[in-house]
Amino acid sequence: MGRLDADLLSGMGLMSYSDLLLSFPVPGILVWIGLRSSKDLPMTEVDEVMACSQTGLIGDRYAGKSGKRQVSLLQYEHLAVIGALTGRSVCPDLLRRNLVVSGINLLALKKIHFRIGDAVLEITGVCHPCSKMEKVLGPGGFNAMRGHGGVTARIAQGGRIRLGDGVIPIGAWE
Repeated sequence: MGRLDADLLSGMGLMSYSDLLLSFPVPGILVWIGLRSSKDLPMTEVDEVMACSQTGLIGDRYAGKSGKRQVSLLQYEHLAVIGALTGRSVCPDLLRRNLVVSGINLLALKKIHFRIGDAVLEITGVCHPCSKMEKVLGPGGFNAMRGHGGVTARIAQGGRIRLGDGVIPIGAWE
């Protein structure tokens, strides 16, 4: 968008596309943290975790592996959708994601940095469900999670992450 277009939008009281990308009604909140130290172990719920930009979440099985999947995040509001589609109650630990956030659209955070506690994250992709969801959620569990599996992220800046921390897009309220 050219400067003239931006001035025209501003004069009409409209926001530019880049301004819209940083416009959120409220910050989100971190409502659940889970780690899994090994592939076949269940998730362990914790109150806090250290995020390290070089290695990932300390204590998680992905620590030290691919930088694109250092952290997995799930939208809390999607638990109810998955539950409705499977006909059962769904707890975060069943879905094997590290962080569950509420009150902010995770997909809207794509291409911008966001802070959770002392750490800064950047979304790297969509976290698709795996075939294990058929066993965990029952028949159709894989399809119930499609589009609701969350996102993966890398840690741009390490720091402590705690339950109740805000999920704040950098630049949104600055």
